[in-house]
Amino acid sequence: MIFPEKLVVLRKSKGMTQEDLASALNVSRQAVAKWESGQGYPDIGNLISISSLFNVTVDYLVKDADCQTRPVSSDLDRSEIDELIDFRLLANRNTYAGFSNEIAASRPSAHDYKFEQGDYTYIDTYVGGEIFSGEEAVFHKGVAKYAMNYCGRVLDETFSGDFLKEALRAATAELPYRGPEHYSSGEYTYTCKVTGDVSWFQGYEEIFHAGKKVYECFFHGGLMK
Repeated sequence: MIFPEKLVVLRKSKGMTQEDLASALNVSRQAVAKWESGQGYPDIGNLISISSLFNVTVDYLVKDADCQTRPVSSDLDRSEIDELIDFRLLANRNTYAGFSNEIAASRPSAHDYKFEQGDYTYIDTYVGGEIFSGEEAVFHKGVAKYAMNYCGRVLDETFSGDFLKEALRAATAELPYRGPEHYSSGEYTYTCKVTGDVSWFQGYEEIFHAGKKVYECFFHGGLMK
């Protein structure tokens, strides 16, 4: 992602409007709008302020490549992380997104899903419907190793839950948190943008129908320690 895209994702992941960000940085809303549209660029002072506000490095902001947020230490080595990601993707395709493995609710009016393979267990639980919130977690030998919280809403009656599930099933190891960066089918388009990596990340996904936004969801999470 380039700087304007990163700034939009960071702002939306905090639930901030352009006015909110402008107030936090003591600049005009027009300045923020220009940064996000690529018509302007913040000076070094504002870049440092943005870095502090969203807990990302200045390097991440200015480099047009995927960089990490400030690193979070983990007890897992690279091979263990890759194994966890592979399991998370498999669990994703075999629970909510795959119309399978729903279990008895752990909380009133909740929806719970569970998938197990070898020493790994995946549990996803959420409440709500058109406006929803939930958490998924991966356990290894009974110890939590990864978790992600999400909160979203349906914005229009043309939203398709089946399309959302189709997009989620298309997630890859390069972007294993929700769905892929871009996915389309018919008149529906899904987009997902993430800052950070599996150790510590935040993101935002949207669905458009015939060019109109019909769904959005914020999410964040990382490796447990």
